[in-house]
Amino acid sequence: MLDSASPPQSLLDTGNCTYNLGNGEGFSVREVIDAGQRVTGVEIPTAVGPRRSGDPARLVASSQRIRDELGWKTAKANPADIVNSAWRWHQQHPNGYVD
Repeated sequence: MLDSASPPQSLLDTGNCTYNLGNGEGFSVREVIDAGQRVTGVEIPTAVGPRRSGDPARLVASSQRIRDELGWKTAKANPADIVNSAWRWHQQHPNGYVD
């Protein structure tokens, strides 16, 4: 959450531009679930099955364009840090953006 909210101020001045805010590596669903369970202390129920028809084997967002144009880079590189940031925000804003 912190990463996506903290690109440089110059991003607001770019007009109609699209940027991916990723780390260029990606994480498996299992890595994200495990991180979520560790951070929250809550067991997340899962059901493992084969990949569905049409599902990509891998999705990775590259932030190369925003890095080249605005100098932005991700501050969080692992799923636990990212989930922890999102979890803290959720605890501070239980009603979401209404707060």
